[in-house]
Amino acid sequence: MKSLIIIKLGGSIITDKKSEIPKVDYANLEKFSAEIAKGYNPKEMRLILVHGAGSYGHSIAKRTGLHLGIVKDEQLVDFAEVQRLQNELNCIATQHLIKHGLPAIPCQASSFIILNAGRIVKGDITAIENLVNIGMIPVLYGVPAYDEKQKCAVLSGDQIAPYLAKKLNAEKIIHITNVNGIYDKDPNKFNDAKHITEINSQNFEEVKKALTGSLDTDVSGGMLTKVSELMNIGVKSQIISGLISENIVNAMKGNNVGTIITG
Repeated sequence: MKSLIIIKLGGSIITDKKSEIPKVDYANLEKFSAEIAKGYNPKEMRLILVHGAGSYGHSIAKRTGLHLGIVKDEQLVDFAEVQRLQNELNCIATQHLIKHGLPAIPCQASSFIILNAGRIVKGDITAIENLVNIGMIPVLYGVPAYDEKQKCAVLSGDQIAPYLAKKLNAEKIIHITNVNGIYDKDPNKFNDAKHITEINSQNFEEVKKALTGSLDTDVSGGMLTKVSELMNIGVKSQIISGLISENIVNAMKGNNVGTIITG
């Protein structure tokens, strides 16, 4: 069986996450699509993509309180609208990938995954597994989903990627962000920020002190949640910057760029 790689595209780099209205970053989306196509070798690998919501979801979910659950009937329309918007973003993303010759197929994770108190409790991934095995590239995305306890919660891409990786025995998860891995302090604020090349069980508690929530509106928890999810699954992961030329290609080829997370 060919190895499986899962790529998580951050919502903050394929949209303008600070925008109060949904806004795609078409330049980045085009760049990432081209690099993923360049790094993809269907003879040697299987591939799943998961992307974040960015401005297509986080600000709306937070404004309407969907991430905390449904407590009034008016939120049902909000639930539907956020799903519609994120379907729209998913179609835009797959359109760019298809343009570069990738068999990228839109897949709505909230249609087969169920949450309880914001955590995945069940999901039938048979269709995803079979699509991958015939050579398709499922493209999933974070979205508000049905929750047994609170009717609705955010099904984050940072949960979806590790869940699929563990269920399907993925070789690696590659997180594409706007920073080249993890630092001991915010590299956008401090010139002396030191890059952390690897996070493992020995240094995770120390690294946690440096990790804070995203600077932008993010109802899924930011970088600390991202790394914590990856530490718990026993699958090698990599956090890289998609803004550095050829970084995505190098990561897909197995090169140690960004920060490696071994759990």
